[in-house]
Amino acid sequence: MQKAKYTAKFKFDRVIESLKKDNLSEVARQYGFGVNLLSKWRSEFLKGGHIIFENKPDQDVVRLQKRVNQLEQIIGKKEVELNLIKNFADFYQSQSGR
Repeated sequence: MQKAKYTAKFKFDRVIESLKKDNLSEVARQYGFGVNLLSKWRSEFLKGGHIIFENKPDQDVVRLQKRVNQLEQIIGKKEVELNLIKNFADFYQSQSGR
């Protein structure tokens, strides 16, 4: 028999429901899974619930900021290369135009 996979939203909703009803077995029976599983979810939620109140930047924001920084560095290098090429071109024109 394959182990059921539940989404984080499903687990969260069942934990909240069990806290409101204060009855693990009723909620577990209603949705067809074991009381031990719901108890585990509930313990994990109560142990780690404070995390939602911490000021952590969203992972996507962090990833995108890193990408912006990389692109800004690339642009800076390209500007230096372009200025170098322009200087060489100016120098070459001045040497050949004598």
